[in-house]
Order: sequence, then C-alpha cells, then structure tokens
Amino acid sequence: MNINEAMQARHSVRSYTDKPIDAVTVQKIKDEIDLCNKEGGLHISLVTDEPKAFGGMMAHYGNFKGVRNYIAMVGKKSADLDERLGYYGERIVLFAQTLGLNTCWVALTYSKRKAEIEINRGEKLVCVISLGYGETQGKPHNNKLMEQLCKSDGEKPDWFINGMKAAMLAPTAVNQQKFMFTLNGGKVKAEALKGPYSVLDLGIVKYHFELGAGRENFTWA
Repeated sequence: MNINEAMQARHSVRSYTDKPIDAVTVQKIKDEIDLCNKEGGLHISLVTDEPKAFGGMMAHYGNFKGVRNYIAMVGKKSADLDERLGYYGERIVLFAQTLGLNTCWVALTYSKRKAEIEINRGEKLVCVISLGYGETQGKPHNNKLMEQLCKSDGEKPDWFINGMKAAMLAPTAVNQQKFMFTLNGGKVKAEALKGPYSVLDLGIVKYHFELGAGRENFTWA
C-alpha cells in the first residue's frame, strides 16, 4: 500500500485486537517519528504496550477498546504548534496505515494523568493518536460539499480539485471540517475556521492537500 492508497483506506478506528505490534514495525514507526521531529521541531513519541491511558472512564466514554499503543503529540509551546503537530501527525498516521495499522486522533477521551508521556519544560501535550490492529477498518466520514470548503479567483485546475478531494478525506475533530482553501493565481491559502481543535485539523488537511495536489503545482500563500 502506498501513501495515496493509505489516504483512501484510512478511517478512524476505536476498537483494537490484542495482536501486538512486532519489533520491526515498531522501529519503522519510530524512525518515521524521528524524521518528523527533526523536520518539524517537535517531540512526538511512541508509547507501546501501555493500557492505562485508555483504561478508565474517559476512554469508555469515547468508545475506545483495547488501546495499548499510542503516539504522544508533544512540542514546545508556540503559536503554530497545533498546526505542525497536525501536519506531521497525519504523516505518521498515513505511514502507519501503509504498515497495516489503524489509528484514531484522540483529544480528550483518554487519561493524561495515567499516560506514560515525557513532556519537558516548556512543552505541551496537545493530543494522542491511538495505534494498533483494528477490529474493523473503520468507515468513511460524511463530507460537506467541496464548494463549502474552498473558493477560487477563477476556474479550478485539476491539481486543485485533486488536492481538495484529498483534503476532504482528512480526519477532523467531530468531523467538523472547519477549514477553507482559497486559490489565487498559483498560490493556495488554507485557513482554520472557528471550531474545537480546528488549527490542529488545519495541519492535517494541509498534509492531505499536498498529497493530492502535488507540491510541485502550487505554493502556500
């Protein structure tokens, strides 16, 4: 499975089997996380075989079951931290999908107190991503119309439409899709609208847009 196939196949999964992630796969994910940390100036980490973070009432409320592995989305506090974590987190999510794993972005329904996450001085834990072999492959989310999510100064070229199709596949908090893409010339502006975790979502959808549109076809405004 390549990254574009992973983008089509990946859906949020909340229930996982007890199949462990083998050492080779764990190392591949850690290597990808290391690359993302280096490129994004982040402190993302992988926690494996740790059931306590998803063992309480919060996880039960969020309908999570069998979560023993998760990715901690951490970085130094800054104005653009949420967006960077969204961008690089989704890169890791889709990479994990190519390895046959399932994931779900989790903002609130887990125990931060019980989670085994290293957070250094000046850093912030924004969310986690559950990881493992799903009991199912999840199901597609409902979408708004493309016309509700973008606008342009003229006819939309194929690369922009392909980028929007990819962005519409991206997961967003409570499936809110609170984002707007604007095409002006060869430049694309992406904005987060008002909504919970919409700036984190912006990073996620920008990564998807790049995959669909092709980075060689445009520049970010």
